[in-house]
Amino acid sequence: MLLHSIKELREQRKEWKNLKVGLVPTMGALHEGHLSLIKKAKETCDKVVVSVFVNPIQFGPSEDYDKYPRTLDKDLELCNKEGVDIVFAPSPSEMYGEGNRLSNDTLTYVCPPFFYVNKLCGKTRVGHFDGVCTVVLKLFNIVQPDFAFFGQKDAQQVVIVRKMVKDLNVPIEIIQCPIVREESGLALSSRNKYLSEEGKKDALVLSKILNNIKSCYKKGVVDVAALKETAYSFLTDKHDLEYLEILNKDNLEEQKNADDNSIVLIACRVDGVRLIDNTYLKD
Repeated sequence: MLLHSIKELREQRKEWKNLKVGLVPTMGALHEGHLSLIKKAKETCDKVVVSVFVNPIQFGPSEDYDKYPRTLDKDLELCNKEGVDIVFAPSPSEMYGEGNRLSNDTLTYVCPPFFYVNKLCGKTRVGHFDGVCTVVLKLFNIVQPDFAFFGQKDAQQVVIVRKMVKDLNVPIEIIQCPIVREESGLALSSRNKYLSEEGKKDALVLSKILNNIKSCYKKGVVDVAALKETAYSFLTDKHDLEYLEILNKDNLEEQKNADDNSIVLIACRVDGVRLIDNTYLKD
């Protein structure tokens, strides 16, 4: 069932009063990574809602909001095959109101703690996680799910959403699902569609760097600086490295020495496309 209005969704939600409901928030352009979240939601819940909404307030002025892939017909087909109960695809005006300038001058934003956003993706994408938390909390309030499913690829996002849910006493369990990769090792992403064939080959450097750091850690190297140093031999002039960090996986604290609770996170531009990836040091 495809719904575009909040009113329609809430009316349908009333009929699921005693059922476990799962939400899979997406921006569409669905791929196998998203489908893995939907499959987990289907295993866990009685009813599943997938939201498809390219959220304008999490994009910066120079980012790719206008050209972000929008493939609702294909997304709907995939969701139907997976047995999704509702695909919720609102317009920006449905979510934020007609004529709203979508700034914090006129719109109530949810702003996560500075400690969590002033690093990794949040350091260069100023305001991004304000937009993420605002739309996620709105979706939580609209759908009122018991569970919400997010992918590990956006690891910082998951940590921040969990923090928001805890701090604001939102009665929803956040379930993180593993990264899904192409056979080559490239993490699936809607933005992979922007890559040329050559760019896809060059993009494999992200997973190679992560796997190498993990291998070095398993051989006994724990010094974070030394582990990060191993990455630079993989990089060429085709790679614009934005960050490479090794942090505590639960709270994103910096570490001098890696341990079994560490996560390695990387962001790099390839072919002009910003890609992110990560891995836990302990399997």
